[in-house]
Amino acid sequence: MLIFPAIDLKNGECVRLFKGEFNTVHKVADNCMNTALGFAKSGAEWIHMIDLDGAKDGKHKNRGLITAVAKSTVLKVQTGGGIRTMEDIDDCLQNGISRVIIGSAAVKNPELVKTAVGKYKERIAVGIDAKDGIVATDGWTQSGGIGYIELAIKMCEAGVKYFIFTDIDKDGTLKGPNHYKTKILQEKVKPFGANVIASGGIKTLENLKTLKKNGIYGAICGKSIYSGTLDLKKAIKLSREEI
Repeated sequence: MLIFPAIDLKNGECVRLFKGEFNTVHKVADNCMNTALGFAKSGAEWIHMIDLDGAKDGKHKNRGLITAVAKSTVLKVQTGGGIRTMEDIDDCLQNGISRVIIGSAAVKNPELVKTAVGKYKERIAVGIDAKDGIVATDGWTQSGGIGYIELAIKMCEAGVKYFIFTDIDKDGTLKGPNHYKTKILQEKVKPFGANVIASGGIKTLENLKTLKKNGIYGAICGKSIYSGTLDLKKAIKLSREEI
């Protein structure tokens, strides 16, 4: 299993939200680059970076910071937030980003996903953020009107091999991920050769152990690292051990 330490960016600052609500935004680190370098020093191979401004209104205020991390560190960068056109995707993947996450556009413009996967294959992931099993879009401010399993199957049929699944009610709560829904999703996409990366609520090594036992490919850890409930070095060590 892979561990993805996370940086969420708003107006150039490293922040976290509670259940995706923008009025709960709070700063968690002083410097994006130093934070990323710290993750690398702890042994991380990947970093998960989200442009919250892009997710909410499509304005890519933070893309320069994200590509700088990709170019200036050893980390592979997985990024999302406002990825809505092929120009967005090209800009990221041709400037050092390793994997791009398509979120809202997967619901609103599935042809974009097909085109992107045709061009970039496994460098394209789809972010599925759900509340009560229904996909949310536009920075989690709107309902996508489709179930998370239904969307995943459609995306698998389009060739998607990586999914980032977030249960919105768990995000930023440190109450543990939604193990049940995450496991169900992994079981549904496995026949297509696809993998699920869990996001939202991860707090402890025990959470990671359960995800690993359930066959989950990766885990995104944000607030747990910043708040000190999870030691990144220990998480990475656990992720590499046999079950």
